[in-house]
Amino acid sequence: MTALFRTELAPGAVHVPGWLDQDRQRDLVAACRAWATGPVPMRHTRLPLGGVMSVRTVCVGWHWQPYRYTRTADDVNGARVVDFPDWLGELGREAVADAYQDGLVEGAAAYEPDTALVNFYDGAARMGMHQDKDERSLAPVVSLSIGDTCVFRFGNPQNRNRPYTDVELASGDLFVFGGPSRLAYHGVPKVIPGTADPATGLRAGRLNITLRTTGLSDR
Repeated sequence: MTALFRTELAPGAVHVPGWLDQDRQRDLVAACRAWATGPVPMRHTRLPLGGVMSVRTVCVGWHWQPYRYTRTADDVNGARVVDFPDWLGELGREAVADAYQDGLVEGAAAYEPDTALVNFYDGAARMGMHQDKDERSLAPVVSLSIGDTCVFRFGNPQNRNRPYTDVELASGDLFVFGGPSRLAYHGVPKVIPGTADPATGLRAGRLNITLRTTGLSDR
């Protein structure tokens, strides 16, 4: 796995194109397919006011539902989500080390993610501007992209409005945001169909795997 170059969109927000090689992408696609079949299946998340997200989501380690984490998917079928695997935590530490090779931000030195949100975007799916703020920890968020390229909109921590930057995230790309950018608003206004490489095991659509540290415990 070789980081070709890095672009810092904002302090603590780093894009590393082509970070995942094809073998790693295939392994992640296979893992996501297994997680999607249960014990808690991939589903469209229903929001508190009745809206339904256009992406489909499955969780690992902790179950996210708006706007909290639990071990069991009480809004789906009540089952406990699959445990967070050690190999995925190691992948997250590699990602943070490569993204922040010039220095560290808060929570990067001993990165210990304990949950993954896996979102699947078909050609029509979108994600509105939002903050990842349901965690008690401000450790960085690691975002991995596989499949179709998307337009990723990365904004500011104050509101959903400008200034923001649009960047294309292609299959294999890494994006890490922490430190001053940890609570920046971000979203996906567009997926570009037909840009996936079938060699990754995903012929169409986009998988986005985000690793996070909840700061929670079962005690």
